[in-house]
Amino acid sequence: MDPLSPLFIVLLGATPFFEARYAIPFAILQGYAPPEAFVLGVLGNLLPVIPLLLLLDPVSRILSDHSETFRRFFDWLFNRTRKHSVHFEHWGVLALFLFVAAPIPTTGAWSGCAAAFIFGIRLPPALLAIAAGTVVAALITTLPVLGFTAILGAG
Repeated sequence: MDPLSPLFIVLLGATPFFEARYAIPFAILQGYAPPEAFVLGVLGNLLPVIPLLLLLDPVSRILSDHSETFRRFFDWLFNRTRKHSVHFEHWGVLALFLFVAAPIPTTGAWSGCAAAFIFGIRLPPALLAIAAGTVVAALITTLPVLGFTAILGAG
């Protein structure tokens, strides 16, 4: 696939760890106009969110029902995280938004979906928090790239 195609930028935005925060700067450096790069990157980043939010619970139940190892893992995970979930319980959707909006490794839409699942945040508010956090993280990582390209282009 051509790394300059819009589909490639969308798919790059949809991948864990890259997400929009890296897809957008990559697209801008490849010659995309910043608004187009932003839309493609964010669109790609949001594509897996609804399927992840809908499927994490049933998949974990199926795995737990059919594997003692998975059942122990999910029991451990839920017991450990929900026991230490004071911030998520107190702040809820706002904590999820801030978690996704922070453009640091291991945060983002994919991790936000996992956090929403683990902490039992329902789909509509989780989707809203993750979408808003994705846009903020994308802006935080895109604006410096625009500044650097403007400085380098002006020279």
